[in-house]
Amino acid sequence: DLELHLQRCQQLSVTVLTDHQDLSNTELRTITNSTAPQQYRIRAKLRTYKPQKLHQSVKLHCSKCNSLQEVPDRDDFDFILRGSASTAPNPELHNTSWYESVTWTAQDQKQREIAIHFVKHDEMLQHPEDTLLMIEGGTLKEIWKLSKKFKCVIPVRSTEDDLELLDLSAPFLLQGNVKYYGCKQCSTPKPMKNLSSLAAEQQPSWEPTEIAQVLGIELLQYVFIMKFTLVDETGALNAYLFDY
Repeated sequence: DLELHLQRCQQLSVTVLTDHQDLSNTELRTITNSTAPQQYRIRAKLRTYKPQKLHQSVKLHCSKCNSLQEVPDRDDFDFILRGSASTAPNPELHNTSWYESVTWTAQDQKQREIAIHFVKHDEMLQHPEDTLLMIEGGTLKEIWKLSKKFKCVIPVRSTEDDLELLDLSAPFLLQGNVKYYGCKQCSTPKPMKNLSSLAAEQQPSWEPTEIAQVLGIELLQYVFIMKFTLVDETGALNAYLFDY
């Protein structure tokens, strides 16, 4: 457990943080006055680390514009879904050559209309574990249920001409327990009909990277980031951990 390990490190008077046994120890003051890149072996105390809670270390990173952002919480997603549910599914967009549609009305206060579009392959529906579906008007709970049974779930809404992705503050794709996000700055979302090219492949794999590419989405990657402040008798040094 990393958090417990870091707490133990803070309790120790001296901690060896690197393992270059062939190098002699270097004072932090020397390191801060040196030009990078260099390789050093240090002995230092861990004064602080951030963030204090491990789940806050997970961010979303765009490799194209190098931006970092917080992972949206479920309330943000729920708010976007509620907003999109106010637009009724367009029946003219149902049952096309590459997807089959099912609609019903939820028995709630707003008589919410729901549409699920199951993408076909060779004009046939696939097994649930191989199926990509698009859903309009679904709640967070309904979408999670579908993502456990079907391979890929994409929340969408109707326009006059096609189905489109929701606001990119929401995940554009759910696969099992994983939510995939796109960079708002670098993405140029395309209509859902672009998915038909993947559906026409001999064996559609529905890989998130391929889906993102045909939909004009610059895929954000989950990264793990922490900041450590190290000290010895000569000075302090900030060390950063960044990993996918």
